[in-house]
Order: sequence, then structure tokens, then C-alpha cells
Amino acid sequence: MRIAITGSKGMLGFALNQVFTDTETIGLTRGDFDITDLDKTSKSIEEIRPDYLIHAAAHTDVDDCELNPEKALLVNGIGTRNVVMACEKINCPVIYVSTDYVFDGSKKAPYEEWDKTHPINKYGLSKLIGERFVTSLTNRYYIVRTSWLYGKNGKNFVDSIIGLLPKKKKIDVVNDQVGSPTYTYDFAQKLREIIGRGYGIYHVTNTSQCSWYELAVEIARIKGVKAEINPITSKEFKRPARRPTSSMLGNAMLRLEGIKELRQWKNALEDYLSSG
Repeated sequence: MRIAITGSKGMLGFALNQVFTDTETIGLTRGDFDITDLDKTSKSIEEIRPDYLIHAAAHTDVDDCELNPEKALLVNGIGTRNVVMACEKINCPVIYVSTDYVFDGSKKAPYEEWDKTHPINKYGLSKLIGERFVTSLTNRYYIVRTSWLYGKNGKNFVDSIIGLLPKKKKIDVVNDQVGSPTYTYDFAQKLREIIGRGYGIYHVTNTSQCSWYELAVEIARIKGVKAEINPITSKEFKRPARRPTSSMLGNAMLRLEGIKELRQWKNALEDYLSSG
């Protein structure tokens, strides 16, 4: 089996390459082709002819997407359209990595795969447009939504807090946004289990939830660093893009498919922080 991975040098791409060790993987980066160019994308994928393609390439800077919405729509929307069109041409199933930010955060319980989407920022909108291109252009797809990703080889909240702990006497962290921190390695392993199962939309996150503040406190505890971490509101921490108050994802499709859910987020975090 040959699996192509767009965004293969990014944080998620790094984890996917760690997990798919006994499979022929074809790493694709911006240097190979620009996904916003339909002709180049189509030609490149047709030459490779993978059995599956994991589309992990995306513009994921939420605030930059808010400030530059056309760039977000071009990369996350049109870029996804181009990848899907190229894959459909060679009958290659697409695994599209999406986000919890396609929801507005008004639901008190975890969002299930069939809940109504309603993004409140441009990043979430651009990823939802990507989803719609996927569902309208091919029947061979897995849309896999995840949340609060962290891992090696990329910018993420966990590493940012680790960097701040020895430098700041006091760290302000938002306490009114709740989600499920997800370790890229755990996510990649579960993605491997999904491929070959029934097509559709899946939610894949480490289990249980917390706020960004609670996550920061847990990072400090595991690292053994005594730091003053101060809980603040979203209004106090002004950023260009609004974030959902609650973007918890329920992993219903995993359970229905008989696939074991991911481990609890605290256990995954401890593994990541002890891995060096």
C-alpha cells in the first residue's frame, strides 16, 4: 500500500511518518507542488498514483486566517478542492484532516460527527469549505476532525507553555475555552486504524476535556515547575479570531466502527513531555 501525505514536513506529517513505518509513504511538500495550483496538483498526484492520500497540508494559524481570509480560503478551501479532484481522477480515497473549529462552541456536550456545523472564525470557515469540497467531489473520503493538536516538529500550545515557564514569573492563560488536547502521535495511530474502514466523518481526539488554563497547569505539574499561572477570560486575552467556548468532540464513529477510543489526554501529555 502506498500512502501520499501532503504537508509531510509539518507537525502532523512528522507523526504520520513515525506511525506508517511499514507502509510506503510518499511525503509531499510545497516544494513538490503548490496545492493551490490545480494543474500542478493534478499532474503530480497522477504521476505518484497513491492508494490513499492523507491531506494534512493546511494554513492553521487561526489569527492569521482571520486577518488574511482569502489566503485561508485559497489554501484550506481551493487547495483541498484541487487535491480531491486530482485524487478522484485516479480513484484514490482522500483522508482530509479537519478541525473542531467548524463548530460554534454553543453546545454544552461534546459535538458528534452529525452535529450542525457553524464556524465563528475564518479558519473554521475555510476548513468547512474544504470539507464541502471533499463531500461534493468524491464518494471515497474520510473527513477526520481533531482538536488542540500538539506534537514534535511544529508550533503548538504545549511547547509554547514549556518555553514560557522558565522565563515568566506569571503566565496568563484563558480558562473559558474547553476542548480536548490531542497528541499528534496518538492521532496518527488512530488514523491508520480508520483507513480501510467505512468512509465518512470521524472525530478523533484524546479523551476527556480541559480548558487552556487547566492544560497549562498540568504541563507545569508534569515538568515539575512551580509557576504562577493565572486564569483569565477570552475578553481579557484579545486576539483577532474568536474561539469556540466549547469545542469538545465526541468520538461516536470510532465506537460505532468498533475502534478503540484514544487514551485520556493527561496520559498522552505525560508521554509527550517525557519523550524529550
